[in-house]
Order: sequence, then C-alpha cells, then structure tokens
Amino acid sequence: MAGIIRKQRSIVFILFTLLLLLSFLSILAGSLYISPYDVAKVLMGFGDETYSLIVWDIRLPRVILALLVGIALGVAGAIMQGVIQNPLVSPDLIGITGGGNVAAIAFLTMTGGQFSIHWMPVVAIAGSLVTGLLIYFLAWKRGVSPTRIVLIGLGVSAAMSALIVYFIITGPTYLTAQAMSWLTGSVHGASWLSVWTLTPWIIVVIPLVLYASRHMDVLQFGEQIAGGLGSRVQRSRLLLLAASVLLAGAAVSIAGGIAFIGLMAPHLARKWVGSPSVRLIPAAGCIGGMLLIIADVMGRTLFSPLDIPAGGFIALFGAPFFIYLMLTSHKKGRGSS
Repeated sequence: MAGIIRKQRSIVFILFTLLLLLSFLSILAGSLYISPYDVAKVLMGFGDETYSLIVWDIRLPRVILALLVGIALGVAGAIMQGVIQNPLVSPDLIGITGGGNVAAIAFLTMTGGQFSIHWMPVVAIAGSLVTGLLIYFLAWKRGVSPTRIVLIGLGVSAAMSALIVYFIITGPTYLTAQAMSWLTGSVHGASWLSVWTLTPWIIVVIPLVLYASRHMDVLQFGEQIAGGLGSRVQRSRLLLLAASVLLAGAAVSIAGGIAFIGLMAPHLARKWVGSPSVRLIPAAGCIGGMLLIIADVMGRTLFSPLDIPAGGFIALFGAPFFIYLMLTSHKKGRGSS
C-alpha cells in the first residue's frame, strides 16, 4: 500500500512538472517564435524590449489564464464525478456551464452595450450558480440522489442550449460573432486583469476541496455506508457540488464555454493515480491545465495568422472521447450483468 501511494504521489509530481514545462514552452510559440534563451532573459528582467512586450503583455497572461481555466475545469469535473459517482458527467454536460453561457449571452445581446463588458464575468458566475441551485432544487426528493442530478441536469442543459439559440437569434446581428466566440471558448485577448480575477477562486476553493476530499472518498461506498461512517451525506454532497459549480462558473466567466475538459481530465487522472481524491484532484487539475494549454497553442499556430478558439480543438478531441467512454461503460455494464 505504501508503495502504491508513493507511486501515485510521484505521478502527481511528474504531472505538475510537465504542466510547468509545457507552460514555459507555450510562451515560445506564436506568429513570432521566441527562443527559450530569450524568454528566460525576459522573465529574469533583462531581455529585448520587443520580446518583453510580447511575453509580458500578450503571451504570459494568456498562458497563465489557460493554465488556471484548465485547472478549474479539471478539478470541477473531478469533484462532480466523485460526488455523483458517474464518469460520464461534467459541469458542461449537466448544464452548469450552460447556465453561465446563457447569462453571458443574454447580457451581451439584451443590454446592447449599455453596460461595461467587465460585468460579464460576474453575470456568468451568477448564471452558473443559479443553474446549479435550480438543478439541486429540482432533483430534491427527500434528499438528492446522483441519478436524479444527472437526469435533471441533462434536461436543464437542453433548456440552456435552447435559450442560447433564442438570445442569439433575437439579439443584434452584429453581436452574433462575439456570442459564438464566447460559446466556443477561448483565452484569446487574455489580460492580467483576467488572471487576477480567476486566481482567487483557484487558491481559495481548491484547498478547501482537498481538505474535504475524504468525504468524496466516503461517498463512493453509497449513502447508507457513508452515513454509517458518520458522514452527513446530503450536506457533503451539497458543499462539494457548490465548489464544483463555483470553479466551473469562474472558468466560464473568463474563457467562455470550453467543454469536455471537465470530462476528460478526471478520467485520465483516475487511470494514472487511482481514485483517492487527495491525489485525483491535483492530477485532474494538472491534466486540465495541460489540455487547454495544448489546445491554445494549436489554435494560435496551426492556422497562423488566424487565431482559432481553443475550445474548438478541445471539442475536436472531447467529442470522440465522450463516445469512447459511453461505449466502454456500456460494455462494462453488459459484462457485469
């Protein structure tokens, strides 16, 4: 057992190291390639003035924002899968991010530019929170079961998609491109303000989730056993789901509707470090950060000078991954019956 734990910790450390290395390498990429030596000089404060402008004002905030958004979505997905005990769920699939998208698109199309665009993150977070509360309320029946949350969430997600289409159709035509870009999800145009806006959510919520991770592990044994072990099942489920909603909502509020990271990252992390949440959560966060950084680099280099939203590349790999998970889970279900 001790050997397994050491191995899992080593994998988490390797993932964290790869995340940092990938973040550094992604700073090099773009329409203008900057060598590692020049980037290192800029980061140490004595690089070329042009390179300093590109690195500090354009690429570094973009890379850090992609890292933070990926971490938030990966951890949010790990929490949700752990609490609901279903590897096929994620905040985007049960409508949480859809609620943030609806609020943001409604704000964009209905206000007609009367309010500052800087209010959009606040509106998107509020939309995600309201949607999460709605799902929880509708799923309540002398308590909340994972199955009801998933079924209600799928219905709410469909309703959110319909609302998004409605607001885009009825809104001003000149805002359609901006709305579609938001829905796809991108870290293009990232600023240090965006980084500082998202950072507090990461550094406050994730440590609290790690502290409460034992409750996620207990929930794996079912409600009766978890209750027998002294866990307040409904309270633990509500608080953990609230943490997932906050992280997903904060990420969506900054980067738009990036899908599938919350699905893929926890599943990959579970294959490499197992199910103990205290190691699964940081592993899922690291993988989520790497996935979004890779997608963003692909978006700004493969079709240069065009800048393709990172969410498009995530969806390109995420959709087949979701189909693969559904097929394998179906086979497992048939094999166990």
